[in-house]
Amino acid sequence: MNELISKRWSPRAFSADAVVTDDELRTLLEAARWAPSHGNSQPARFVVGRRGSPTFVAIFDTLRPGNKTWAVRASVLLIGCVLTTDDRGPIPNTEFGLGLAMENIALQAVDLGLIAHMMGGFDKEEAHSAFAMPADVRPLVAMAVGRLGDLTDLPEDLQAREQRERHRLPLSETVFTGTWGESQFS
Repeated sequence: MNELISKRWSPRAFSADAVVTDDELRTLLEAARWAPSHGNSQPARFVVGRRGSPTFVAIFDTLRPGNKTWAVRASVLLIGCVLTTDDRGPIPNTEFGLGLAMENIALQAVDLGLIAHMMGGFDKEEAHSAFAMPADVRPLVAMAVGRLGDLTDLPEDLQAREQRERHRLPLSETVFTGTWGESQFS
């Protein structure tokens, strides 16, 4: 397995002083642009704000309180959206396309020495309104990007979560053959 995959995680301890350069941000979004999508529909769209900008503040304001405790120190906040129609009509499987684009960003962040944390905990309707998104655009996920910071900047409960061992279900519980539940791998 590629080391980028095993090294990827979702830390919350961001450095409040770190900067994501223009080149790094462009590289992250280029990685997203090259993600696969249904019929090459490329439905992923992004709203991006750097710390200190009005866009960052507007994205931050949509976050749930628990995410606000740590995301305030990120260098960049973004919202991943999907375009739901194109000139052919409704675009199928838009979540698939955005999910792959977001994962490309997360993996590219690892390669650049950055960290990224995806969040479902934000107000999608508020984001839609705050950025005057067209009716055929749906915000689906937020992401914080930056550099690893000091763990002690987090509340104690989040410090513990940051330090716990990463766990993934074994393939024997997730990959089946023949009938559901019959593991492909022992």
